Amino acid sequence: MGLFDKLKQGLQRTAQQLVDRFDDIVNQADAADARTRDVDAETAEALEEVLLMADVGVAATAQIVGAVTRRQRRGESLRELVKQEMLRVLEATTPTFATQSPGASVGKPHIILVVGVNGVGKTTTIGKLAKQLTREGRTTLICAADTFRAAAVDQLQIWADRAGVDIVRAREGSDPAAVVFDAITAGKARQRHVVLVDTAGRLHTRTNLMNELDKIRRVASREVPGAPHEVLLVLDATVGQNGLAQAREFANVAGVTGIVLTKLDGTAKGGIAVAIAHDLKLPICYIGVGEGVDDLLPFSPRDYVDAIFQEKW
Repeated sequence: MGLFDKLKQGLQRTAQQLVDRFDDIVNQADAADARTRDVDAETAEALEEVLLMADVGVAATAQIVGAVTRRQRRGESLRELVKQEMLRVLEATTPTFATQSPGASVGKPHIILVVGVNGVGKTTTIGKLAKQLTREGRTTLICAADTFRAAAVDQLQIWADRAGVDIVRAREGSDPAAVVFDAITAGKARQRHVVLVDTAGRLHTRTNLMNELDKIRRVASREVPGAPHEVLLVLDATVGQNGLAQAREFANVAGVTGIVLTKLDGTAKGGIAVAIAHDLKLPICYIGVGEGVDDLLPFSPRDYVDAIFQEKW
C-alpha cells in the first residue's frame, strides 16, 4: 500500500464524518448560488458547524470560513475553496525537518527528545521512527530515559528489536539525565547519526518532572553542540482540543520544535491537525495511522487534506 493510500485509509473515519455532510452543503450552495457564486450566511454557518465537528477548532474554523466567504467562487466549488484554505493553514507551519533530511555527521549524533503525557504513544512512535530512519540509511540508537514507569524500558526494548537498532538502558529508577549522557556517549563511539530519547510521560502540571526534562536538555547540549536538535511532542488525536492545552505547556517549557500526531485511525476528528497548526504555530512532522512498525508517516499537508476529502486535487 502506498503512503497516500495508507493515509487515506487512516483518515477514513474522519472522511466519513466530514464528507457526506459537506457534500450536502456544497450541493445546496451550488444550487442556490449558481448565478452570484457567493457564500451566503446560511452556507457559512453550516460550513462552520461541519468544521467544528471535525475538530478543526474555533480559531482555525473562523479563519477558513472567513476566507471562503470573502472569495468570489468564479467557477471553483466550495469544496475546492475549503481545501485551499485548510492547506494554507497547514503549509504555514511545515518547514523541512532534520529527521526528514540527510542525517548529522558521523560522530556528532542528531539528538531528538520525544516528550508527552502518558498514553499518547511515545514509545511506539520512537520504535516506528527508528525503523523509518534506519530504512533511509541513517544509523540510529534509542535511549530509554523513561526510568520511572514500570516495564517502560522493556516495552522500548521490544520496539528497538523490531526496528533493528541498539538501545541504551539502565535500571528502573535511575537518573534519566545520566542515561541520556550514556546514550550520547555510546552514539558518538558507535558513530550513530541519530539518538532518539524516550522520556517519561509528564503531566504538564508536574513542575518537578518538567525540571527533570530541563536537566536532560542541559546534559544533551553539553555533550553535543546545539542538542537537543529537535523536541518532538507526541499528541493523541483522539483527545482532540484537550491536547492543545498540553501542547502549549510543553512548548513553553520543553522548547518543542514539532508535533507527532498519533492514533488518527481511531478518531473521526482528524481536523485536529489544522487546529494544531493554526493555534500552536508548530509544524506537524509525523502522523500515526496504525499499530504497525511502518504506520508512522511523514506529514504532507497536501496529502493530508486530500485524504480528509478522500480525493486528489
